[in-house]
Order: sequence, then C-alpha cells, then structure tokens
Amino acid sequence: SMMKVFLILLWTASLVQPNIPQAVAVQVFPPVDFTLTVSALAQVLLHWKPNPNQEQKNYTIRYDVKILSPVPEEYDTKKTYSIRTAVLHNGFSAHIRTLLLHDDFQMRSDWVKKKLPPPPGAPETSATNLSCITRITISSIVSLHCTWIPGQGAPKDTNYFLFYRYETYTEECQDYIKDKWNRNIECRFSVTHIDPEGIDNLIVIHINGSSKYAAIKPFQQLFNQNAIEKVNVPRNVTVFLEQNDLLATWEKPISPFPKACFEYELYLFNFKSRNEQILKISSNDFRLRIDVTSRYSVQIRANHHICCMRGFWSDWSEIIYIGQNKLENPIAWILAVLCVSMCCMFLLVAIICK
Repeated sequence: SMMKVFLILLWTASLVQPNIPQAVAVQVFPPVDFTLTVSALAQVLLHWKPNPNQEQKNYTIRYDVKILSPVPEEYDTKKTYSIRTAVLHNGFSAHIRTLLLHDDFQMRSDWVKKKLPPPPGAPETSATNLSCITRITISSIVSLHCTWIPGQGAPKDTNYFLFYRYETYTEECQDYIKDKWNRNIECRFSVTHIDPEGIDNLIVIHINGSSKYAAIKPFQQLFNQNAIEKVNVPRNVTVFLEQNDLLATWEKPISPFPKACFEYELYLFNFKSRNEQILKISSNDFRLRIDVTSRYSVQIRANHHICCMRGFWSDWSEIIYIGQNKLENPIAWILAVLCVSMCCMFLLVAIICK
C-alpha cells in the first residue's frame, strides 16, 4: 500500500512539474505608454502598448482593465485600447495590467495607474437639476428639450451653454430660454441627430459656463434615449356602447416601434356615482360592462415597454363622453328650474312686503 501511495504522488508530481519551470522562468511586465484621452464629450480613450520586454512565445497576452471612477468597472481585453463613456466632471481614473495565459495557468503583472483630473471650478458653480425630454414628430424627427437650475455658488453673471452628443455627433444649443437675470436655464432642439429607432442608446448632455469672477465647473449627465421620451398620445380613439358594454378602440402613438411595444392606461369617470378608475391595458381595444343609466368620460394614454425602457407617459387623449344619466332629461330640468325660480320670486316678494 505504501508503494501505491508513492507511485500516485510520483505521477501527480510528473503532471505538475513541467509547468513549474515555465511559471518561474517567465516574468510578466506591465503595459507601457498608458494614456487617457478625452476623445468626445463624456468619452475616454484608454490606450497602451505591450511591454517590449515581454516574452510572447507559447503564451496568450490579454490586459486586465479596472475603471476606478466615476463608475467602478473591471474587464479584460486582447486589444491595446478601450473606449468608455462616462461623466467626466469629477475626473476619471483607471488601472491596467498584463495577463499572461498558458493552458490553465495565469500570471499577472503589476498595475499601471492613470488619472484624468476634474476640470477647474467649484462644484457648487455647476448647473443642477438637469432634466431632459425627447419627442418624436410625425415625420420621425426627434426633438430635445432640457432644463436646469444655476448652481448656488455661481456668480450672478454666470451663463450656461448646453451641448448634446449622440453617438459620434455633437451639437451646441442655439435656442435658449433665460431667467429674469438673463441666464440660460432651458434649451430646445427642434431637430436632432437622435435616431428614433434607437434602442436604449445614450444621450450625453454637457453644460459648461462662463463668468468674469470664477471658473464654472462643467456638468455632464447620461440619459437613456427611450427613458426620457415623452410618448405621443394614442390616435383615433373611438368609444361606443354595445348593449350593456362600453367598447373603446385606438391606434398606437406616432412612433417607429410596432404596436406590440406599447401599453396603455384608460381613465374612466362615472358622473352618476362620481367613481373614477384607471385600467391598465396591453392591447389596442377594450370592453367593459357598465351601468347604462350613467354618463361616462373616457381618456387613453400610452407608454412603451417590452421593446425598450419605459419612457414618460403620454398626455391623456381628449375627453370622450358617452352615455346619459337617465335623470338628466329636458322636462325634468325645466321643471326643476321653474320650481327654483318660483321659490326665489316668492321669497323676494316676501322680503319686499316685510
């Protein structure tokens, strides 16, 4: 039995031993010429070169990339560059190292570190409360509307300027709305390069500023294009009665997305009972048993889902009235008005006579 144990240990050692000299003999060197470059608004190009002293024979070389800020992220790549989209008003920092792979064996170099410092300016001078909305027109053009509030620490003469970037296209706003101190606080793009058929692409918004008295720190924010879309109102809404049922039909909003991508809410108000309901619907028609002796108002609104991230609910469609309260007939109203008028007249005569 001792002989068997010895043979097993010897066999195991023979499997592991060939890799040991290689692991000990090969030194892993970190990449060289690691640089961080701002290549577009809220976009950083990470670039490096393989270490010229690195032995490559029989090895696979990859690179381990670790983004430290503004948003932690870690990944590996065979390439010697990487492009990341991130807000840069608080700076950007990253580490990189060489990974040497041979069969199942992996060796790593030391980290190489680089930082992009934040742009000048105190944080309280930046624009705040940035909010943006897109809309799709009937001609499939996407508009963009953004609002913001001047920073509390910004001098009174501060003015702000907005840029948007979508993929490789960047544009500065030309249509501003000002506050009572003549500072830009809103921007409107009636036409943009945003693709109406884009699925969850990013829109970069960059706001910088200028003042005679202080450096104004820029501010950046990333928006999912579908998440900030103000969906259009459903079209051709039709409501009618069929015996004791209320039937409603409509068409999807103006949008490049198919009708299966939309959900709806139906608002129903009963004038007789004063009861109101909001019903969620996933199709383009609706049927509901109602009280036919009551009068109702109906409205529909839409949002997209399934195909992409939900946006802002559309406005409600125009009010459609249907049905009629049975007590609301002309004769009843005439008699009620005459009765009230006679009572008022007798009361007035009594007061005068007294």
